Amino acid sequence: MIGLMGGTFSPIHYGHLLMCESIREEFDLKKVIFMPAKRPPHKDASQIAEASDRLAMVSLAIEDNPFFEVSDLEMKREGASYTVDTLRELKWVYGDEETLGLIVGADSLVQIHTWKSYEEILRLATLIVAKRPDTDEEWLDKSIHELETQNSARILKASASAMNFSSTEIRERFSKGYSIRYRVPEKVEAYMKERNLYR
Repeated sequence: MIGLMGGTFSPIHYGHLLMCESIREEFDLKKVIFMPAKRPPHKDASQIAEASDRLAMVSLAIEDNPFFEVSDLEMKREGASYTVDTLRELKWVYGDEETLGLIVGADSLVQIHTWKSYEEILRLATLIVAKRPDTDEEWLDKSIHELETQNSARILKASASAMNFSSTEIRERFSKGYSIRYRVPEKVEAYMKERNLYR
């Protein structure tokens, strides 16, 4: 199975990286492909960096991990970035002999009904759900059971929890001149300074 990690990544941080490495190991994934969204439909565009900067930061963050790749597939597509379009393209590339594992947060799982063509997403990929430190396990198990039963979905629950900090918090700290050390890789922080991002 190949893992797919989509997101804004503005900026990518150690929470993303540790979560994906833990999931790769737990489910024996061949690799994890990071897919920065060009125009995330659920995000305020004024709060995120240019697509090219976010792609560059992801490349810097993962360059020393042979199991991680970055894809500009969503960057090259016109309009908003929809997960279903990405999965259709990747299914064409890899064919039916390769399983795609879409990594989503527990908070996204609850909102998946609002995603474009979510039923098709559930047919095209196995969902790998990453918990947050504040995730209610009973509620998550119930949500997974409902999706599996009603949509014949294939859902795996990762045992590791994501780090409890966010890109929003990192942008706010950086804009105020506070330290973001140990939150993002050094090369990502250097890039943010060089490009004067989030200031």
